[in-house]
Amino acid sequence: MEQHLYKPLPFKHISEVTEEALEYIDMRRKHEIEPLRTRWKKFNRLCNGGIEQGCIYTIVGASGSGKSSFANMLETDLISLNPNKNVIVLSFSFEMLSSRQVGRKISSSMRKTTAELYSSEFDLRDEEFKKYEPLWFLAENVGGLKSANDGKAFQKIQEEAQQIAKFPIYYVDSAATVDQIKDTIQYFQDTLAKDKWLVVMLDHTLLVRGRSDESALNIIRDLQNCFINAKKVGCTSIIQLSQMNRNIESPDRINNPTCHYPMRSDISSADAIFQGSDVVLVIARPETLGFAVYGPHRLPVQNKIYLHILKNREGQLAILDFENDLAHNNIIEIERGMELNPT
Repeated sequence: MEQHLYKPLPFKHISEVTEEALEYIDMRRKHEIEPLRTRWKKFNRLCNGGIEQGCIYTIVGASGSGKSSFANMLETDLISLNPNKNVIVLSFSFEMLSSRQVGRKISSSMRKTTAELYSSEFDLRDEEFKKYEPLWFLAENVGGLKSANDGKAFQKIQEEAQQIAKFPIYYVDSAATVDQIKDTIQYFQDTLAKDKWLVVMLDHTLLVRGRSDESALNIIRDLQNCFINAKKVGCTSIIQLSQMNRNIESPDRINNPTCHYPMRSDISSADAIFQGSDVVLVIARPETLGFAVYGPHRLPVQNKIYLHILKNREGQLAILDFENDLAHNNIIEIERGMELNPT
């Protein structure tokens, strides 16, 4: 009789997995495991406390929507607002130079536009370069940025930059293939981020390189498989940025408020992105499309940014309301109620 040699995949009995689930619940109850908090209370509440380990978060938006600024704020918050966590950020900054990312951080902390910092119209004066006022700090309640001015706090720009330079953030500027991204993540998991919380950020998915004969969709699919495997190793979280297609700009949708809100089909390579992501967020700036009011809820548009949660494995779908302060590389959460389960 012919003997068949089996090579089964690793498997677990449900009793073992149940013990793992109970252990996780108990550790969350005792705060031995906590998500990484952000400055936005409602975002934290809807996403089980913030950014969780073992999850993929996708941030989508049209060009100029503020998605890169949103990710830049997250990058800073996950370190600044979680001092008791040993976090390392690996940022694949394919769209922007990493030095410009740091410029945005300085802009946010100093309440100066990047145009002012870069002397676009008027040269930055020596005294401005040496000091600024007021001193900005993060509120204890993690509700956002607050200012305090005791008349004594003056900080040099160089000192601000030196503080930022201490953050455990590592940038990859050059575009890369999926295999190169995978190897870099594995290197960090095995070395610099071993026994630490690794947050991988990628801006953005459509800039990942492939072979000349490889379709963009196949590249995205391979990238999602790479991230799904990476999130299961150690303590790892993935935050990826992606792009909207042009469907939302069609006259039929602009003229019909019931079609204003972004949908799954508006996301480039939507099926692959949705399948791989635990949370999908779409950033919208309706005033850039000339809306007088936004959507069937007739939301205001002037200086507004809306964050649509289109997928949330462990929570609710919602629309979060923000004030646009992108000039200072910040968006400010509005205290009024959110729109839950939007249609």
